[in-house]
Amino acid sequence: MPKHLEPPSLTPEEAGGTVIAGHFDEGDRYVTSRPAGRKDWLLTYTLDGEGYYETPEGELHCRRGDLVLLKPDTPHKYGTVKGGRWEFMWVHFSERIGETGMLPAAPLLLHQVSDNPAGRRIYRAFRRILTDSVERNAYWQELCEQAIREILLLLAQSMNRGMDPRIRSVLHLLSSRLREGVRIEEAARTAGLSPSRLSHLFKAETGVSIIETLNRMRVQQAALLLRHTDRTALEVSQDVGYQNYHHFAAQFRRAYGVNPSTYKSRESGTSV
Repeated sequence: MPKHLEPPSLTPEEAGGTVIAGHFDEGDRYVTSRPAGRKDWLLTYTLDGEGYYETPEGELHCRRGDLVLLKPDTPHKYGTVKGGRWEFMWVHFSERIGETGMLPAAPLLLHQVSDNPAGRRIYRAFRRILTDSVERNAYWQELCEQAIREILLLLAQSMNRGMDPRIRSVLHLLSSRLREGVRIEEAARTAGLSPSRLSHLFKAETGVSIIETLNRMRVQQAALLLRHTDRTALEVSQDVGYQNYHHFAAQFRRAYGVNPSTYKSRESGTSV
């Protein structure tokens, strides 16, 4: 991917918007120093190598998969560690993106997000930012800001220690494979656990089994489709992965107290 050079002396507004982004791959002569900080936020995602940040609170190093968020007006210096290289994507954005308020109020925040669903989504969001900020088609800035919001929300979610990250990765796999379903062996590989260990840990973390969770996801998605589309109950059952309509109807009735057709008629105001 080509580099997109940062205009270090310009504010985002002077540069033509509230988003400035780029992708750097730099040797150890690369350094940026801002004793007074900047008026906007800086977000970086390390793809390879190693970089460092210095602020009044101290020094930290960032490696592959590390997401760093730097608060406005924070004096800082960052660059490539001596004798190495640092490949990273970065974006400056304005304070009007309010999702920063969901994160700890620290001048410099570092969190490891690689090799999990959140990390992969963050990478794809950065790629969209880079593309849109260069092409500058209609609504490019709004699209960039939406991608930044997604990154910040994923960061906040990843920093929530309420659930084991291995279980979060399995939940993401289940939701992405709703129709096809997931074998326990595949889910176990995703979590890096044996099938028996995953089954035990999953129930301990969520209170229900993997198959119960998949059924819940399917039934919840079915309810949305019944409310907001003209799909029949049979079509919806197939859309969410059920091969047997009677099994689907039983699961739906257990969750919502009525059969799917009655639910559709009641919630959408249509007759079936």
